[in-house]
Amino acid sequence: MKSLVTGGAGFIGSHLCEALLSRGHTVLLVDDFSTGREKNLATFAAHPDFVCHRVDILDRESLGPLFEGVDWVFHLAGMADIVPSIEDPERYFQVNVQGTLNVLEAARRAGCGRLVYAASSSSYGIPESYPTPESAPIRPQYPYALTKRMGEEMVLHWAQCYRMPAVSLRLFNVYGPRSRTTGAYGAVFGVFLAQKIHGKPFTVVGDGSQSRDFTYVTDVVNAFVLAAASSVSGEVFNVGSGAHQSVRRLVELLGGEVVHIPKRPGEPEITFADTTRIRELLGWRPEVAFADGVARMLAHIDDWRDAPVWNPGSIAQATAAWFRHLAAG
Repeated sequence: MKSLVTGGAGFIGSHLCEALLSRGHTVLLVDDFSTGREKNLATFAAHPDFVCHRVDILDRESLGPLFEGVDWVFHLAGMADIVPSIEDPERYFQVNVQGTLNVLEAARRAGCGRLVYAASSSSYGIPESYPTPESAPIRPQYPYALTKRMGEEMVLHWAQCYRMPAVSLRLFNVYGPRSRTTGAYGAVFGVFLAQKIHGKPFTVVGDGSQSRDFTYVTDVVNAFVLAAASSVSGEVFNVGSGAHQSVRRLVELLGGEVVHIPKRPGEPEITFADTTRIRELLGWRPEVAFADGVARMLAHIDDWRDAPVWNPGSIAQATAAWFRHLAAG
């Protein structure tokens, strides 16, 4: 098999490349390295079946030829984070929407066998029911979530209109080694691990009772591989752990002092995926328990030594646009 992974130098993408190589695939990585890191490729960069292409998915001319002869396409390239998407929605539209169109057209014209898209559970906004099924209303609260949903709609439309075998996976709170350590204020694990390694208190939003469906990266990678290997097309699947854990519980497992910061508008109290469909149709099951996943993260804590160390003041400054634009909603 010949597989192409956009965003392959990123957190999830690098784990996916590694898994595909271990399964005997030839792997083509496509990444502009704007957020992806060469360090993420260290364990497999020298593999004889691995090829790295430094290409932007907005560069259609350079992108197209890379898809020739490819069996499976995994589209993970895109821009993440809430605040930057509020501050620069046009850039998010270009990368997450136009970029997805470019990938779809490159795959269609090359006759690639299947495409699997990395969608986001943030598209649900603040759900009405838990666990949240794929049929729940889509209510994006900020441009990042909206552009990821727009990308998903295109993927499903290409599957319908052009008969391109394609599946969309809505990922819930993915964590694990290699998660991003630089850039905008973002995911709780990166924030907390940098604070822990520098002996700073954890900045807990509200009272910490809010919970998230933390899903370990290797379980997510298995979902991508199963979706590609299946005959299912035009479908959306939640990918979650089958449970949800409070931020308080995370703090207990990490161990450290706490300082509280204000709750943020547009954030759900709970994220919790209903994974019935992916279990029944793809036979997927999460395997890494939360406590085990946290222990694995702690084993790699040195990876966050050079990450930004956030405090209540710097967080307030970084999230000012978040409060300004979303508080009214």
